[in-house]
Amino acid sequence: MGNVCSISISMDNMISGCWAATGGQATHVCEFEEKFDAVKLALEDLKDFRNDMKRKIDTFEEQRLEQLDQVQRWFSRVEDVETEASQLIKDGTTEIQKLCLGGYCSRNCISSYRLGKKLAKKVEDLNNLRSTRLFDMVADRLPPASVDERPSEPTVGMMSTFNKVWSCLGEEQVGIIGLYGLGGVGKTTLLTQINNEFLKTTHDFDVVIWAVVSRDPDFPKVQDEIGKKVGFCDGIWRNKSRDEKAIDIFRALRKKRFVLLLDDIWEPVNLSVLGVPVPNEENKSKLVFTTRSEDVCRQMEAQKNIKVECLAWQESWDLFQKKVGQDTLDSNAEIPMLAEMVAKECCGLPLALVIIGRAMACKKTTEEWNYAIKVLQGAASIFPGMGDRVFPILKFSFDSLPSDAIKSCFLYCSLFPEDFNILKENLIDYWIGEGFLHEFDDIDEARNQGHNIIGILLNACLLEKSSRDIIRMHDVVRDMALWIACEHGKVKDEFFVRTRVGLIEAPEFTRWVSAKRISLMENRIEKLTRAPPCPNLLTLFLDRNNLRMITNGFFQFMPDLRVLSLSRNRRLTEIPLEICNLVSLQYLDLSHTNIRLLPIELKNLQNLKCLNLNFTQILNVIPRHLISSFSFLRVLRMYSCDFSDELTNCSVLSGGNEDLLEELESLKQLHDLSITLESATALLRICDSKLQSCTRDVYLKILYGETSLNISSLENMKCLEKLCISNCSTLESLVIDYVGEEKNLLASYNLHNSMVRSHKCFNSLKHVRIDYCPILKDLTWLIFAPNLIHLGVVFCPKMEKVLMPLGEGENGSPFAKLELLILIGLPELKSIYWKALRVPHLKEIRVRSCPQLKKLPLNSNSTAGCGTVIYGEKYWANELEWEDEGSRHAFLPCFISW
Repeated sequence: MGNVCSISISMDNMISGCWAATGGQATHVCEFEEKFDAVKLALEDLKDFRNDMKRKIDTFEEQRLEQLDQVQRWFSRVEDVETEASQLIKDGTTEIQKLCLGGYCSRNCISSYRLGKKLAKKVEDLNNLRSTRLFDMVADRLPPASVDERPSEPTVGMMSTFNKVWSCLGEEQVGIIGLYGLGGVGKTTLLTQINNEFLKTTHDFDVVIWAVVSRDPDFPKVQDEIGKKVGFCDGIWRNKSRDEKAIDIFRALRKKRFVLLLDDIWEPVNLSVLGVPVPNEENKSKLVFTTRSEDVCRQMEAQKNIKVECLAWQESWDLFQKKVGQDTLDSNAEIPMLAEMVAKECCGLPLALVIIGRAMACKKTTEEWNYAIKVLQGAASIFPGMGDRVFPILKFSFDSLPSDAIKSCFLYCSLFPEDFNILKENLIDYWIGEGFLHEFDDIDEARNQGHNIIGILLNACLLEKSSRDIIRMHDVVRDMALWIACEHGKVKDEFFVRTRVGLIEAPEFTRWVSAKRISLMENRIEKLTRAPPCPNLLTLFLDRNNLRMITNGFFQFMPDLRVLSLSRNRRLTEIPLEICNLVSLQYLDLSHTNIRLLPIELKNLQNLKCLNLNFTQILNVIPRHLISSFSFLRVLRMYSCDFSDELTNCSVLSGGNEDLLEELESLKQLHDLSITLESATALLRICDSKLQSCTRDVYLKILYGETSLNISSLENMKCLEKLCISNCSTLESLVIDYVGEEKNLLASYNLHNSMVRSHKCFNSLKHVRIDYCPILKDLTWLIFAPNLIHLGVVFCPKMEKVLMPLGEGENGSPFAKLELLILIGLPELKSIYWKALRVPHLKEIRVRSCPQLKKLPLNSNSTAGCGTVIYGEKYWANELEWEDEGSRHAFLPCFISW
């Protein structure tokens, strides 16, 4: 049988051991629930503290602060301790359910003892984590992002300009790019697009910096914006001087390839003052800025100046529809048509399109839209958003003009109708008449000042250049100018403008009383029969009406009138005698009227400085000694005056212009003359007199019996800009002298090189028109007009060539500055020039009824992509021959049938 082992344990020893265990650790068991509750409270407290810290860290991250590594480790420890404490709480809950004897005796003393000890330790851990001092600095600043995204709205119609700017950013030789344009045209929007594009594309720049300069620049603030992007952000740095900041910025940026985007510059910014290295090919950095002034672009020495234009019609319409909303446009079948009319009033200016579009978004009746059209066409300032949002933005450009005189010249432009082509020369004449350019006694100096002012207004984008000689005013800018002149001027209602509104009679005279300048241009007024009280009136524009009668008395209460224009009233055949009493008058425009005579009483106008008689086609009487009586006359325009055959001996126009020239020679202050001549003798007389120095335009007509005209004498007219030869039925050739020897260009094919080089050119000549000269065969003399801009040859049936070759001695490039070429009614014309011309400025060619002209002097290198448009009959275009296929492909898309 197996062995039997007997173990004897004393019961007393077992009981005493149990009591020793329960008695020695009684504290842990008895305080178990207290420790359990303490862990729960400490855990909740730590969780709250942890959540507070998370929110704080989130805030820091928004401020571009980075969480410290030790803080990240703390969050990891908190997560571990939370897990452990939660498990202990779960175990403790189970243990409490096992407690007996009122909680003072455990069924499992050892388990309770061990769990209680863990609870005590966990309370300590929780409290230690809660009381950490890491949070004196929980985060450190992150390095600035290379590009900060800027808020923007979807853009319309800017892609081509954006692509142009983005392409320039890739050109190594381009360091500075200027974006200029009218206020509200979208320059800031475009710059924002450029900024955000750097986030979407891979690029080689270290940092892209955005800063706003504004009209009253705060350069320390601009430095702060730059400083943030290169790591300077604390209060100590912000309190540094401007020079100290500039040094810090320079040290930081000279080691980087940066793009600096400066928005809204009004004056040139000295980059060295900011501490910014000048971008160039060496550092490969870029500066892109926006401004309202092209002149600022030049002063900033930008390698690329890009004008931000108003939107084209389709783009304007798309933007306007988006702002109005399809729901409104669909609410009535007539609203889309009316909406187009409203959108057109904005003339492509995005700011106006957006504000007016939003204002019309809730207008769902045709009455509301018709009212909006009427308001915008008549008094745009009262339209919601225009007077308080659009015009003030545009007015910043006006306020920045350098003098009150220039501001007055700008406001004067608002007297013309919308979309009106303003001739620069006429505008300057008005300004001289008004006294804006009074500081110069010399008319040439005053005219130069006038051109300078036009340049300033063009550079400020307050005027637009339509062509070399014509400017325009954007419709919204014009509305702003009238808002200033009529509502915000020093004296309210100084301007009274009712142009192109269909008036058939003069408006009520109550508005005339306080007005200094009144314009009623382009209406249908036929009669002016009453006498308006105008004690302050300085300028009165009555152009382009249907005036046929102005009664005596109309001008009697205009004592200070200085500028009076009656131009383009074709039904007007006589001048009211009361005009002769306007002794303050300095400018009188009677051009394009059918007046038959000038009354001798005009002698009273002793202050007259400018008299415009251009295109007075039936004028036949200018009394003798009338013209010579205008002792202060500085400008006389008599271009294309087709004097009537019914001339009388009492008129200075009789006798082949000789008497007229004699009176003109007596005018000591005459500086600007446009004249019509009917004889070669009269032309020679002008060229041999002092008039040669002031003659700008010459209209040669009829020239009875002349078969050949030597135009070499025109060379003495140093100011000659325009020449027209018309209705010369016997004129067969134009000749020119070469080194003292007269040569007929019709037969001159092989002139010596020395001859060509020694001949002086007609440098000032810009416009030439030849019409109705039936036997004239060529215009080769134009080779010596290097600055010719416009050439028109019309109804010359024997014209064979425009320019004939001068042989090997020919030098230079004819028509190098030509912009417009018109050829009409030339059935024998075979050639313009014998080889392809370099015409980089050519904008337009118009050809009609020239069936033998089979080839244009153009090839793929002629126009340098300047966008030439060619108008011609379809059959003619199809039969044209080209130098090569490249030339054909270059110019066929430019054709427009007419």
